[in-house]
Amino acid sequence: MKAQDLTLDETVEFGDGAINLHGRRLILQSANALAQTRRDLIAMVGMHQARRILTRFGYFWGNADGAAMKRIFTWDSLGEWLLAGPRMLELQGLTRTQVKTLQTGVEGGSFRMQVVWRHSGEAEQHALEFGIAAQPICWMLVGYMSGYASFCMGRNIYFIEERCAGKGDRVCTAEGRDEAAWDHTLGPHLHYFEAEDIQGKVKALTVELRRKTRELAAQRRKLSQLEGATVPEFVEVRSERFARVLDVAVRAARFDSSVVITGETGVGKEVLARHMHRISPRAAGPFVAVNCGALPETLLESELFGHKAGAFTGAVRDRTGLFEEAQKGTVFLDEIGEVSPAMQRKLLRVIQEREIMRLGESRTRPVDVRIIAATNIDLVQAVKQGTFREDLYYRLGVIEIRVPPLRERPEDILPLARYFVHTLAARPGMHKLRMDATCVDYLQAYRWPGNIRELQNVIERAAVLCKDRVIRPEDLASHIVHAQPGAAPGEDATLKEFEESHIRAALERTGGNRTKAAKLLGIGTATLWRKLRRMGLGEK
Repeated sequence: MKAQDLTLDETVEFGDGAINLHGRRLILQSANALAQTRRDLIAMVGMHQARRILTRFGYFWGNADGAAMKRIFTWDSLGEWLLAGPRMLELQGLTRTQVKTLQTGVEGGSFRMQVVWRHSGEAEQHALEFGIAAQPICWMLVGYMSGYASFCMGRNIYFIEERCAGKGDRVCTAEGRDEAAWDHTLGPHLHYFEAEDIQGKVKALTVELRRKTRELAAQRRKLSQLEGATVPEFVEVRSERFARVLDVAVRAARFDSSVVITGETGVGKEVLARHMHRISPRAAGPFVAVNCGALPETLLESELFGHKAGAFTGAVRDRTGLFEEAQKGTVFLDEIGEVSPAMQRKLLRVIQEREIMRLGESRTRPVDVRIIAATNIDLVQAVKQGTFREDLYYRLGVIEIRVPPLRERPEDILPLARYFVHTLAARPGMHKLRMDATCVDYLQAYRWPGNIRELQNVIERAAVLCKDRVIRPEDLASHIVHAQPGAAPGEDATLKEFEESHIRAALERTGGNRTKAAKLLGIGTATLWRKLRRMGLGEK
């Protein structure tokens, strides 16, 4: 790595509420505010102490940047690491720096570095506040370069400013040397650098940052194991009902108790299960999901428990089951209410004994998994009807979490729709996809019997069919646009009642504009007028 290769966007990460230099938080400061702070310091503690405070501030800053440069990058040479200090001054907006001389002293000589600072922000602000100074006043810059070079060299390096724009010179210049290489010139400046083991503190901070960096890397690896989830992490939850569901899920995730997640099809039961796994002590282990209702009993048993070669026709080799593959992790049994009584009995044994037996074998194998099950049927009613074992229900449902359907949490419809639009916009050919605000009322009025999955499909269909990458009401499915606000017509409603319901909804959406309503309904204005006459709404 060379110092000139440092760029701001690759070195500093800008996020909402935080600016980070690879783990070390930065703060964007106003030069005017810093100048006023300098004025207040001088007024309160005098010129001498103010200089000492700002020099030490710069020294610690330089020390910290030196440590960060060592921690983040591998440098071509000691010289490039040293040159990164002046480069960081430029990237952080303090001054433009030209290095005139650099002798590292690694071969028995003394360290020497001469720099030129152009457009020093510190000098300019001091001159604005106090006018032309009698002495050089780039105290923070001097402290920064001294702290940075001292960290790199592992011994005390001191910079002294010789010329300064703050006292009327064209540019600022400074020179840094080993403490032993300075003559009596250093004496009057030395006490401005006095500090309480700054370098030791920075080294300790560097060790801590490395540890935090390793922890963050481990968390990223855990997150990468969650591929396959098709619905968003809960980026914005507006409804209180779903917020309470998440609260229960978070508290239950910390323990190994079995969980049953109930709710209608498409409400996000698997997403919630993945979320619980992600924040559980088993997050480092695998998350293995199986749809119990999609497989016949024999195949499901083989999938879950594995089999021995020859156990049945087509079993040509031994196979590990999903319970064994999920060791130290989580098994998600979707549609648990669809399994046969025989399979229910075998699952009960797994939960009780924490062991499985492969098909065709006579020996058991221990398993260490956490079980989360899900179903869209009423298990309590299934127990009463004798189609689901009561003992299995109580074993699985130590904690039962009901995910409310989307119609019971309409506050979450818009955030979910926006998420799906944002996700689709990342696909090829859908750049800059957006949803027009006129769609909002239609989306929130519809009752979404298919829940989140239906919403996702509706948004994707509209994104494919829309023009100019803008989703408008006419791009939504007709049954969404024509839905009656609030409760839909009953199941026994006649075709006439459905038609009238759609016409009334279209008129309400268009503010009574019959031309727009006819276009929305896909009929001519004359046809709409005749229908309104039959409904008793025609003009008299």
